[in-house]
Amino acid sequence: MPTPIVNKASATWNGDLFSGSGRTTLETSGLGTFDVNWKARAEESGGNTTPEELIAAAHAACFCMALSNELAGNDTPPTQLDATAEVTFVAGEGITGVHLTVKAQVEGISADEFARIADAAKSGCPVSQALAVDITLDAELA
Repeated sequence: MPTPIVNKASATWNGDLFSGSGRTTLETSGLGTFDVNWKARAEESGGNTTPEELIAAAHAACFCMALSNELAGNDTPPTQLDATAEVTFVAGEGITGVHLTVKAQVEGISADEFARIADAAKSGCPVSQALAVDITLDAELA
């Protein structure tokens, strides 16, 4: 059985939703700390990131990995995959959708076969699956 790998990020928020602000940190990699606030999420980024942008980055990277694996399993490994994920957020509703786009350089595959394999990768991508998993919570007052 594979050993579970746990990745960690954290966030600190000060103030209420609309006038407050915070920071999120990529703890496992240590690659950065990013400012977050409601205005960036509900209006425009203004140089801050959002939870949806972080989900989009994770989804695009994960989808590329899943698709490269599916293509290799088909004996048509990719030369290059360029993917984007657009996560749509509507204030008052939440995340309403994700749109994945991929452009691929793959030798020896038809467009129909590539579309079938890409769809399988979308379904099998762990981040795609994570958007519907059970979430546990420990909550306590400091």
